Amino acid sequence: MRMRTTASALVLALAAATTAACGGGDSTSADGPKELTYWASNQGTSLDNDKAVLQPELEKFEKATGVKVKLEVVPWSDLLNRILAATTSGQGPDVLNIGNTWSASLQATGAFLPFDDAALDKVGGKSRFLGPSLAATGASGQPPVGVPLYGQAYGLYYNKKLFSDAGITAPPATWEELVADGKKLTDPQKGQWGLSLQAGQVTENSHHAAILGAQHGANFFAPDGKPQLASDPAVAAVQQYVDLMQKDKIVNPSNAEYADTAKSLKDLVDGKAAMFMNQASTGSFKNIGADMNNIGVAPIPLPANPPPNSRKVTSFVAGINLSVFKSTKNQAAALDFVKFMVSAPEQAQLNKTYGSLPTVQDAYSDPAFQTEDVKVFQSVLSSTAEPMPQVTQESQFETLIGTAMKTMFADVAAGRTVEAGKIKDQLAQADQQIAAGS
Repeated sequence: MRMRTTASALVLALAAATTAACGGGDSTSADGPKELTYWASNQGTSLDNDKAVLQPELEKFEKATGVKVKLEVVPWSDLLNRILAATTSGQGPDVLNIGNTWSASLQATGAFLPFDDAALDKVGGKSRFLGPSLAATGASGQPPVGVPLYGQAYGLYYNKKLFSDAGITAPPATWEELVADGKKLTDPQKGQWGLSLQAGQVTENSHHAAILGAQHGANFFAPDGKPQLASDPAVAAVQQYVDLMQKDKIVNPSNAEYADTAKSLKDLVDGKAAMFMNQASTGSFKNIGADMNNIGVAPIPLPANPPPNSRKVTSFVAGINLSVFKSTKNQAAALDFVKFMVSAPEQAQLNKTYGSLPTVQDAYSDPAFQTEDVKVFQSVLSSTAEPMPQVTQESQFETLIGTAMKTMFADVAAGRTVEAGKIKDQLAQADQQIAAGS
């Protein structure tokens, strides 16, 4: 999901558990509702770009149903606060996009229509959706708070020329191979490094903590919701990630300040870095004029010797969900609109345009999703992706563990050692902060 969350936003979400009636579309007649309001998240290159992409599709829906859809594209920097304000004021849209890692937090407000089996049947049925994407729509054991709209997954991008020049014939399949390859590909005198990291970006750090945490067998929250970020498997996962710069020395220490995806992408394209772990970024590569024939992609590696309780996870389930306010006056039309947006033709059209992945099985027959790169991401999203923790404290988790890791990378870049005891202490502090705010 292309957004940033904060612990303060979570507090507001929990405070909004008692909600007022919502639903901005109020043009009704004896024949039923004639208008819906829709808040879309910024998926394209600009808000205007999103309007240009979405408006023709909304006009298709109006032509087919007679229901007009009033569109507002909301920037990520404002979206969560706008949603939370709507849950308390009653002044909100009928249908809206939400980042999927917000699902459990927003579910706890009680403001959204639960997508139980009956509601899912009205939008095409549960079985159409990719299982991991559907799992990222709310807390386990409760009806989803929405349905997946745009899918994303992480992969390992690599510079084919640098690999070839180093005599490496295939991307790494294990972490041990990644480190070994990274060392062959690292030459600080030439300004070339094996791997680029967005080590200065809080959200990216938390995503990789979740992926590696799963590979180490970590569960960041107990079944009762108690935080356990400082568990030994979690500490080992964070240590492994930080050691890519500290011990393995395949990451430029200057990456401690990298908070912008574009910098890492450009380093990969320009040959300053041989590998980069990121979500599907075809559009971003095109924006910087990359030769895509020189960029390969593979799944993020798994450990050669998995530790106890290791889970086969190479990505978290990234993406955007589509939700309906429970008290909309236009529930039938809202569900019709959701059904339209997750139909195979719309899924193909929108995800092609945005460079994201369809969340329904039947959209993958489109030729645009038959390329080798897309097949890699589709396989990851379908089989080796796991949702971020589906708990109300998820945004605190991202903020606290991601910030702690950002500080660790800054320490490494400054020549200070980050060892397991220090990591455990910082994660224990995060546990205390989450527990105090829950």
